Amino acid sequence: MKTWMLGAALIAAGGAVQAQDLTLQLKWVTQGQFAGYYVAKDKGFYEEEGLDVTILPGGPDIASTQVLAGGGADVIVEWMPAALAAREKGLPLVNIAQPFKSSGMMLTCLKESGITDPKTDFKGKTLGVWFSGNEYPFLSWMSQLGLSTEGGPDGVTVLKQGFNVDPLLQKQAACISTMTYNEYGQVLDAGIAPEDLVTFKYEDQGVATLEDGLYVLESTLEDKAKVTDLVKFVRASMKGWKYAEEHPEEAAQIVLDNDETGAQTLDHQVRMVQEIGKLTAGSTGVLDEADYQRTVDTLMAEGSDPVISKAPEGAFNHIITDRAFD
Repeated sequence: MKTWMLGAALIAAGGAVQAQDLTLQLKWVTQGQFAGYYVAKDKGFYEEEGLDVTILPGGPDIASTQVLAGGGADVIVEWMPAALAAREKGLPLVNIAQPFKSSGMMLTCLKESGITDPKTDFKGKTLGVWFSGNEYPFLSWMSQLGLSTEGGPDGVTVLKQGFNVDPLLQKQAACISTMTYNEYGQVLDAGIAPEDLVTFKYEDQGVATLEDGLYVLESTLEDKAKVTDLVKFVRASMKGWKYAEEHPEEAAQIVLDNDETGAQTLDHQVRMVQEIGKLTAGSTGVLDEADYQRTVDTLMAEGSDPVISKAPEGAFNHIITDRAFD
């Protein structure tokens, strides 16, 4: 009897299913913007699904789309404008899930600049803009306003902004790009009072586009084993996001524990996770087709330089979320 039990145990051990490797490439550095993924890994949500997930931080010299195209990741976090622009240029990206329901992007301006209405007051001003794919919503907005981005009294001068708030602090620009969960807080931390600022959220201006979606290559969805892994990954990731919404302090500490640069502080990460929770609130991870269409319409709006020239086909697929949350 004992010999039989030992043999059965050995067979069971030998037949144990090995965790499937999956690599996620983030859009930016390790921070609260990606708390859901770090929480899912730390709390064992991926492990429970039989996954061994590697999370690769991004940075100013890392383009997630290029990493995916080169085979360096299975899935990436990317903003939809950049993804659709890349798709039109020939990279077959597909959105498989959308953890972020709302946009956190805005322009933050010094009140002393006299800007109160984008339709009339941006003319002749210098505006700080991020590139690396983040410029697309801005360019679409300016296009809809009929403002040239080549400067001059009837256009705007675009300052290629680094990922900091220095141009506003040094008054090199009337407005700069900020995220509700990051750079806006940095401006306040630098000593500028909220009453000395004017903000224009892309959501309020009707030009909000989807941010921080999950994307894969079309070919990945033709691999049944990969599809199964992605179903598990999305399900565990959304569990991580909802946990982060409910436990922002713990989530912030988990992010901090994964930051190898030592550049982050707990207070900043707690604030970031709390603000990010407002953007993931209400999301089930399933891409809302109305939100998708709003993004496409914004990017194709009439003007001098639409971001995409034609309506995309096959740019999203619900196969993963249909299986993850059925």
